[in-house]
Amino acid sequence: MAEIEDKLPENKRGKFYVDRNCIDCDVCRDTSPSNFTRDDENGYSYVYKQPETAEEIELCEEAKDACPVEAIGDDGG
Repeated sequence: MAEIEDKLPENKRGKFYVDRNCIDCDVCRDTSPSNFTRDDENGYSYVYKQPETAEEIELCEEAKDACPVEAIGDDGG
């Protein structure tokens, strides 16, 4: 389960976030490329755009559920 205390600083403020457990596996970027991107220098993904539509929310939820290390969190906001 993602921990908000370990949230990566690059995450765009909002409901979804990626924490330091990210292993850069591409799942979130493949699932929701409009919302997740990669920090090439440090080798992890983060939320660069919070979802704005029902479809984007659904894709972010799908990415969260598919994350193999549970690094994607939902702060409930």
